Amino acid sequence: MKSPRDNALESERRPVLPPGAEERVSGYGVMGQPFASGHVLGLRRWTASSVGDQFTSIWHRDPEGNWHFYESAQPEFACSRWFGHGVQESTVVDIDVAWEAADILRITSSGLIDWRLTLESSPMTRVMSSVGRVLPMAAWRSPVMLKTMGAVASSTLGVGKVTMTGLTANGLPFDANPRQIWRVVDASATIDGHDIGPPAPLREQARLGDFWIPQRGIFAMGRVFVGTP
Repeated sequence: MKSPRDNALESERRPVLPPGAEERVSGYGVMGQPFASGHVLGLRRWTASSVGDQFTSIWHRDPEGNWHFYESAQPEFACSRWFGHGVQESTVVDIDVAWEAADILRITSSGLIDWRLTLESSPMTRVMSSVGRVLPMAAWRSPVMLKTMGAVASSTLGVGKVTMTGLTANGLPFDANPRQIWRVVDASATIDGHDIGPPAPLREQARLGDFWIPQRGIFAMGRVFVGTP
C-alpha cells in the first residue's frame, strides 16, 4: 500500500476527474480534526474540479461554532460554492500543502494557519481502503451503499457519526467517496499565531449541513459529487 504522500503526489501529477453530469471534485484532504480547545480544522485539496481550476480549502470552526473558509480560489469556484450558507466568512488566501515525510503533512497560510499532522494506518483503515480501491463506481453512487458504509465507519473507526451522502449547507445533494483513508495520530496547529492545543474529540460533534466532522482526524483520498436541488 502506497504512503499517503505517494498517493497525494500522484493525484497532483495525474489529477483524475470522475465521470458524471453533476459537479465533481477529486483529490485528498483531512475530513476534519477537532482540538481540545474547541477549534476544528479541515483540509480539502481538490486537484481536479469540474467547476474551475484545482484549489485548496482550509475549513476552520472556532470554539463559538463560527465557520471560516480559507480558500485558494474565489468562493464561487471553491468549497463555499457548496457549503457557504453555513459559513460566516470566506477568505481568498495563498495556501501551501507540503509533505515533510511520507506520513507527515504540513498546511500553512502565511500569518494565519500553521497546521502539522502525522498519519498512520490501522487494521480497520487498511480494510476499508482495500475495499474502497476496488469498489465499482455504481456502488459508490448508490445511496444505500453509502449509508451502509457510513454506518460501518461510524461503528468501527471511533470517530463519531460518519455520513457519505446527504445535503450540503447550501441544500445540494452530495455523495462523498473516501476511497483510501488513514488516521491522524498527532496534530498541532496555530491560528493567528496562537496555539490551539492538543487534538481531542468535541463534547458535541460538529457538522456542516449533513456532513459530520469526524471526532478524530481522518485523512482521505477521494472524490465528491454535488448535484442540484
